[in-house]
Order: sequence, then C-alpha cells, then structure tokens
Amino acid sequence: MRRYASFCLLLGLLFSSLAHADLPRDYQVVLLTENFPPFNMAVNNKNFARDPNIQGISADIVREMFKRAGIDYSLTLRFPWDRIYKQAMTTPNHGLFSTSLSEGRRPLFKWVGPIAEYQSVLVGLKDGGPRPTDLAQAKAYRIGAYQSAAVSQYLERLGFKPQNALRDQENIRKLQRGQIDLWATSDPVWRYYAKEQGASGLDTALSFETSQLYLALNKDTPDEVVERLQAALQQMRREGYGSCTKNPQLC
Repeated sequence: MRRYASFCLLLGLLFSSLAHADLPRDYQVVLLTENFPPFNMAVNNKNFARDPNIQGISADIVREMFKRAGIDYSLTLRFPWDRIYKQAMTTPNHGLFSTSLSEGRRPLFKWVGPIAEYQSVLVGLKDGGPRPTDLAQAKAYRIGAYQSAAVSQYLERLGFKPQNALRDQENIRKLQRGQIDLWATSDPVWRYYAKEQGASGLDTALSFETSQLYLALNKDTPDEVVERLQAALQQMRREGYGSCTKNPQLC
C-alpha cells in the first residue's frame, strides 16, 4: 500500500513537472501598461517608465501573480493606450493591463482576472453643468472621452460620437473651457486627474456602468500561462490580497 502511495506521488510530481516543462526556459511575457491612476501609473507621472518605476493597485497585483505563477515578465509603461492596445493584440507573448473585458474585446485576447473594478461615469461642471438622468438624455450633449478606452468604445456601440482625446487629462481643460459638456471617464480615475491638475468644480453627472479590470494576453499565449496566472490570482483572493484591508484606495 505504501509502495502504491509512493508511486502515485511520484507520478503526480512527474506530470506536474512535465506540465511546467511545456514553457521554454527563457519564456517571458512582455507586459504593457499606461497611466490609469490609481490602478497603474508612473512614479514620476511621465508617459514612459519601466518596472520598478510603475506603481498602483493593479501593478502590485499583477507583479504578485507572476511571482506566484513562476513566470518571468518585463513591465513597461507607455503612451498612448491605443498603441499598446494594438501591440498586445497583434504581438505574441505580449499582454496589457488594466483593461475591461467587453463582449467585443473577449475574442481578441486571453483573459486573467478580474484584478480590480471601476465605475463608468459622465463628469460635468458642478455649477450649471447638464445633469442627464440616463444615457438617452446624454446623447444631446457634447461628450469628450479617451481614445480607444473602454468607456469611449462602450458609448460608440450605443451610437454616441464622443470627441476622443489622446490624453484623458485634456478633457478636463475642454470641460472647463466649454468645448465639451460632459466627460466620459472612469471613477476613481477622474478624481485622481482632477486633483493632480488642481481642477475644482467638477462632479459626477451620471454613473452608468460598473466594469471589472483584467490582464489581457495575446491570443497566442500558451493556455498554461493563463491557467497558472489565474490560479495564482485566485489564491491571492482567498488570502484577501487586493481587498480593502490591503488596498484601501480601491474601496
């Protein structure tokens, strides 16, 4: 009986080692991210940074996932989002975060998550700005958004034609100058940018969608990589990693 148990244990270890042997010894995932505070951002607020000069809730979670999964990676923050989104979608062994998983995006990547959550909102001027009660009313207004961002793509699918900027912060200035009526963005992201730029007098005019954020991997990524990362994330969640206790700014 003991010999049988030992045999089963050795067999299990053998299959486990063979499963991990599927990945080349020098295998590495090239991770890309952008300034999307407080989830991922450069320490110096620049549009280019390399690990470890990248911080944020999602950045910390992704680092821990790869560490626990035993998968090597490089991490770079670049600009603009549209560029790194397309790069991750078309280049093997690439991935990006933080991004939401919509039905339109689902077949374009392999997904690990969720790693965080945000609220899609329309931001306006606190005094005298429009206050639509729903998105149908919001269509009557000029809306600014961030090019290729999930919020902008969501509105476009509903028939909106947002004025897409290359930098989300540009919409703060447009709003204050009266060039747009509402800013389609994310909460808490917009609050961070407003504080960063010293912009006051802004407020949420309409909250319309809760979305979860993921790590999106190129479709050619081996399934083993996805499975090991997802297993690591699930273990982290069981331990409370990423909860309000460890990341109060997320709550």
